[in-house]
Amino acid sequence: MEQTVLQRPEILAPAGNADMLRAAVFAGADAVYLGLDGYNARRSAGNFDPDVLREAVCFCHARGVAVHVTLNTLVYAAELGGLADAVRAVAAAGADAVIVDDLATAQLVRSIAPGLRLHGSTQMSIHTAEGAKMLAKLGYSRAILARELSLAEIEAVVKASPIECEVFVHGAMCMSMSGQCMMSAFLGGRSGNRGACAGPCRLPFDATNGLRPGQPGKACHLSLKDMDLVPHMAQLKAAGVASIKIEGRLRTPEYAAAAVTACRAARAGQPYDEALLRDIFSRSGFSDAYLVGRNDGTMFGVRTEADAAATRAATPKARELFRRELERIPVHFCVSGGVEDGGIKLTAFDDNGSRVNVYSADEPQPAQKDPAPGIERALGKTGGTPFTCAGVEFACGEGGPGFLPGSAWNEMRREALDKLLQKRSEPAPLATKEITLPEYAEHEVGMIPQLAARFETAAQLPGAEYLAKLRYLILPIREVDAVPQPLRCKTLLELPRAAFGTVEPDTMRRLAALEGSGFAGVVANNLAQFGYASPLPVFGGLGLNVTNPMSAAEYVCLGARGLLVQPETALTAMRAVAPRQKDGTPVPTAALCYGHLPLMLTRACPLRNVRTSCAGCTHKGKLRDRKGRDFPVRCSAPGSAGMRTVFNPVPLYMGDRLTEMPVDLAVAAFTLEPADRVEEVLTHLFHQQPFDGEFTRGLYYTNN
Repeated sequence: MEQTVLQRPEILAPAGNADMLRAAVFAGADAVYLGLDGYNARRSAGNFDPDVLREAVCFCHARGVAVHVTLNTLVYAAELGGLADAVRAVAAAGADAVIVDDLATAQLVRSIAPGLRLHGSTQMSIHTAEGAKMLAKLGYSRAILARELSLAEIEAVVKASPIECEVFVHGAMCMSMSGQCMMSAFLGGRSGNRGACAGPCRLPFDATNGLRPGQPGKACHLSLKDMDLVPHMAQLKAAGVASIKIEGRLRTPEYAAAAVTACRAARAGQPYDEALLRDIFSRSGFSDAYLVGRNDGTMFGVRTEADAAATRAATPKARELFRRELERIPVHFCVSGGVEDGGIKLTAFDDNGSRVNVYSADEPQPAQKDPAPGIERALGKTGGTPFTCAGVEFACGEGGPGFLPGSAWNEMRREALDKLLQKRSEPAPLATKEITLPEYAEHEVGMIPQLAARFETAAQLPGAEYLAKLRYLILPIREVDAVPQPLRCKTLLELPRAAFGTVEPDTMRRLAALEGSGFAGVVANNLAQFGYASPLPVFGGLGLNVTNPMSAAEYVCLGARGLLVQPETALTAMRAVAPRQKDGTPVPTAALCYGHLPLMLTRACPLRNVRTSCAGCTHKGKLRDRKGRDFPVRCSAPGSAGMRTVFNPVPLYMGDRLTEMPVDLAVAAFTLEPADRVEEVLTHLFHQQPFDGEFTRGLYYTNN
């Protein structure tokens, strides 16, 4: 789409339905993002079918507004054909970009509609310079950065990134890092990674000390306030951020208009209605904690009745913000003809080459005085349209334009602008290519996979007789010095799923020192790590969210020597993930057979709701839900330097059904267990015995 000169940063607004789209555009958004039915991270939004999408794109493009379509969910093999159709629909609509998560989606876009720009969704957990560089290598034009970044971290990524960077500036904050949350899937059967998050983090998860056993939790210590970085607009602009994104496709048109209006004012260095922005939606106020590097209890908040009452009171005022649309498209007029020609031709044209002509219904009469000022006033009345008059040129004969009543000029202006808007609204579909989806081999079923075990610390390592039966040992790279030399040949070093601050450069230095160290390889948990994990063999881990054979094949092309299938994947869908090297050699796949699943990975610390500081903290705690269950919490380091993991209190177990797992490796993930418990669980697994306590089969037997 050809656009008028765009101010930076771009203001990108949510459009969960047609009414919200209209409000965002009329209020002055530079771009909108919206979902196509079925393949976006907000399936409960109104979303758009292909026909309505085409109309929406035409509406936006007529007004110089770009359209980004979200195709940012994880997909399974059976859905690849439908996803290809969705890519064709987006191209047919003439959209400007697609926001993608799964590498399979990116591959389909590149194959079917190479003219569509690729934007890496925040679901990809891109939060470092190396992540942005990897996206660039894969053909993306923009990285949508994680919400958890500080201003200094944003500046560092933007400075080193070869592609544009987009940053969330206002709206809801997920407690978990986007793309690393399985809480909704495992507690409610609705996957946030598949666009169906039920929002369990807004329910009671209470960190209060002294609760009686079984006593239900009441406090909502996983509920973060909404983000508001609008007051920091000048800093984000100076950092070189290309686009500022407003979260909220599930909210109202009034919310979209209020947020867009505030962003436009802040970008221009002007004051804005802070009270209206707060009242139209907040959860007990806003937070800028991540941006300013603060990690404490002030980040948390819930939606109160007072908040809801404020929204009801503010809604009429916010509605006025989009009652008339913003005049933003420069239009030039040329008046020709006149008294000698017996009529007037009015030409209207924009800066992109669109041009229309209209003609006067009546003959102009000789003018008694200069008619130009009156004509200019009449043509300048563009209110109620997206146009603003950029100038009037006269190309009349010797007798000039003559006289026509103001009503005639008004009518010609209205007709010309209507025709110009219609011309700018014409569909401009993108070229597509016909492709045939690859045929993928399925993994055999009925074999007993080899066993591997992942340990949180080297202190959990079992005795030699247990270690001898394991194909691989997996330990975090921070434990590298604790791994005995004889075990290195079967040990994979796990790289962190999140690498904020100095974690990524520290990890890169550690990896550089490991050449020739004898380790079997590393486990990459973020796309960024494929850029620096060599020369050790690289295996794909939990953080990559591999769910289908096409994305698996993409990671193999990046160098993956093995891949863990994402734990939300049913066994029936898991069979389809059986990647091969170019020469046909099978690439081993793995799945979890035991473990307290990490339901959330979060930079914010829920324990700070009840602890005033990190001083003296043991880096562990628990959250009590409304049913009286305790969810363990573990912290990797104090403050913003650390990440917190919320674990499922009930472990996954498949030891007595290993033959039903269509993978080469079954991985037991030990996190909370002491060494003696590790040996007990391994004994059950080695002998394929039933579990000796409460357990879950997870989502392995669901119909996905």
